[in-house]
Amino acid sequence: MAAESLQKIGLYFDDLNKIRVLDPEACQKTTALKEECREYESKISEFQKVVDGFLQIAESLSAEVEKEKLKAIGSRNLLKSITKQREAQQQQLQALIIEKKLQLERLKVQHESLKKEEMEQNELIEQFLLQK
Repeated sequence: MAAESLQKIGLYFDDLNKIRVLDPEACQKTTALKEECREYESKISEFQKVVDGFLQIAESLSAEVEKEKLKAIGSRNLLKSITKQREAQQQQLQALIIEKKLQLERLKVQHESLKKEEMEQNELIEQFLLQK
């Protein structure tokens, strides 16, 4: 009966017969909740470590991808540059071919003209020799 009167004013006896202000059942639930909170905090901490590791790996991969992307862009630009150089070189060579063909035509015309002049001079020499 004394225990019941004490419970009415908010005092309780625990298993060791110590006076408590808190209900033993509430105390057990509080202790259990405290333990669950520690476990939850431990799991959250472990999860945070996993997330940090994942983020670190993701950043590392991101940096590697960016590096490879820049390499690919550089290679593509180099390829375009080489292609343009080849096109320019081809145009120069085609211009040189045209120039050489024109020079060949001029030389052919000059050669024909010189052959004609040589023939005329040879005829003149023959006529001169025949007249003597």
